[in-house]
Amino acid sequence: MILNKTIEQWQNEFPQLGDMMEYREILWLNDNQAAADSVLPKLILSEDDILSAEARLKRFAPYIAHVFPETADSAGIIESPLTELTRIQESFKEIVGKKINGSFYLKEDNKLPISGSVKARGGIYEVLAFAESLALAAGLITEDGDYKKFASTDFKNHFSQYSLVCGSTGNLGLSIGIMGAELGFKVIIHMSDDARQWKKDMLRSKGVTVVEHSDDYSKAVEQGRADSLKDAKSYFIDDENSKTLFLGYAVAAIRLKEQLQEQNIDVDKNHPLNIYLPCGVGGGPGGIAFGLKVVFGDNVNCYFAEPTHSPCMTLGMMTDYHDKISVQDFGIDNVTAADGLAVGRASGFVGQFLAKLISGSYTVSDENLFKMLAIMHDEENIKLEPSALAGVMGPAAANSKGTHIAWSTGGDMVPEDVYKDYYLKGKI
Repeated sequence: MILNKTIEQWQNEFPQLGDMMEYREILWLNDNQAAADSVLPKLILSEDDILSAEARLKRFAPYIAHVFPETADSAGIIESPLTELTRIQESFKEIVGKKINGSFYLKEDNKLPISGSVKARGGIYEVLAFAESLALAAGLITEDGDYKKFASTDFKNHFSQYSLVCGSTGNLGLSIGIMGAELGFKVIIHMSDDARQWKKDMLRSKGVTVVEHSDDYSKAVEQGRADSLKDAKSYFIDDENSKTLFLGYAVAAIRLKEQLQEQNIDVDKNHPLNIYLPCGVGGGPGGIAFGLKVVFGDNVNCYFAEPTHSPCMTLGMMTDYHDKISVQDFGIDNVTAADGLAVGRASGFVGQFLAKLISGSYTVSDENLFKMLAIMHDEENIKLEPSALAGVMGPAAANSKGTHIAWSTGGDMVPEDVYKDYYLKGKI
């Protein structure tokens, strides 16, 4: 029994559950979606919150450019390119049996500087927000001051009194670890058994403490949260519930609007925007989707993309039980090569926050993730990790008209030997 229902009762109420339990790819469309202008005013976060987050990132831009030279060309703004995919159409059609209806773009968060994944948005932002709050409270800085001072010994000594803690399958840990260590914080990352060894090794090379767990993401988060609560100077970054992380991701929508305008891509009722967001626990894709609905309203359709073995957000939103149920409750094993998406229980905060804004979600097999990984390499010369390919399958899954944008979540920092293994699996 699951919440006083048998498996048969669940399947009768939600017919797609049977396919999910058999690891078949599905598309779930949200019947509860409502007009953005009727939903957004009722939410606890607003456009003003996103603009405030954007302003904070601009204050830190001189510091970012100073300590991370790879951001100098963008003056310390952490952003990724929007790239049209022009050569994969035929191969795409061969795999999925459908032609892409409209132009197709990749939002290349795999190329985000510093930590090379979508988590560079939320993770780095929350670390900066916490550092700023400490510096302001200590009188080390004012909001109109020179933020390059954050690189000074005085600031690092002050931050060294504090610990940053989080649970992660990999990429969030990288972004928090790299940024936190640079500022001088002690950083402790609890990594689930899905996390790749190279990500653990990179964190340790930065002086970050990595605590390994022989269990999934939810347990790593639970232990990290419990340990952090024991120390008054420990700050827990909660991918499941953090509104700060959420807003860091949401800023992406403002940046995307500028890129669309630069490339003369219209977004209106007759030219809808379809965005496909790889989804684990939900914080990153949820924040981006919220920002997109604020910026584009009903002219954007946002879809979450998940592995067939870890469809926690699809399950939570479909049933409206969100974090009260897990994929394991239904015998789904939560074992996938898409390590960043290997989450069994979705964020209740994100699922409920976006319950009337998301257009739907779909699932993708690991086999198709690897096939598309090889195709993206061969035909577009773009290096992605498996989880990033979940979004690329979106135009076929949703079969919508308009402009399609797949959000790529990571890939550029994958070691060559690891990437070669991924690529060869896609060529079989």
